[in-house]
Amino acid sequence: MKTLTTGLLGLLVLAGAAQADVFVSVDANGSYVLSNVHRPGRHYERVIREPDAAVVSLDQQPQMIAAQPYAELVAAAATANELPAALIHAVIKTESRYNARATSPKGARGLMQLMPATAREMGVTNVYDPKANIQGGARYLKRLMTMFDNDIRLAVAAYNAGPQAVLSRGNEVPPFAETQRYVPSVLNQYRRLQGLPADSPL
Repeated sequence: MKTLTTGLLGLLVLAGAAQADVFVSVDANGSYVLSNVHRPGRHYERVIREPDAAVVSLDQQPQMIAAQPYAELVAAAATANELPAALIHAVIKTESRYNARATSPKGARGLMQLMPATAREMGVTNVYDPKANIQGGARYLKRLMTMFDNDIRLAVAAYNAGPQAVLSRGNEVPPFAETQRYVPSVLNQYRRLQGLPADSPL
């Protein structure tokens, strides 16, 4: 079987198929079976091992975050509020696409799209100042993370729809169309910057 698996390995590599673990086994009829799933109770020999993408991604993570706009301001706000810098970047990207002068029809302003009442509550006097806006937005995001027991999904939903909209539904993401689009957008950005797969739990 060793000779066979060596030959299979060569063929699969030449075909560019080395994107996942590949196993070979013998079925009840004596035929060789290739699979990317290791099923319990069956003897397999691994012929291809998937590269450890997570290690590569983690190595690249600091560079990815450092390459984002306003990286130093975000890093400072993340440290001050004990938040992942990737989460703040994900909110900024989704809220304003890094446009410090962004103003929404509802009156949200700046990089993290602070509403006037939220800005006042967070001590932000100039919402269009990137440093002040990021610090205020991070403080508010930290408050929401604490309120929702560090559940990133709920905190992000509350950032968009308001905490009462989440609380009043028994800590569920509100069914508003905007929020239903917003939450996955932020979480996908967050996972990407963290070097996590798109479907990884948070």
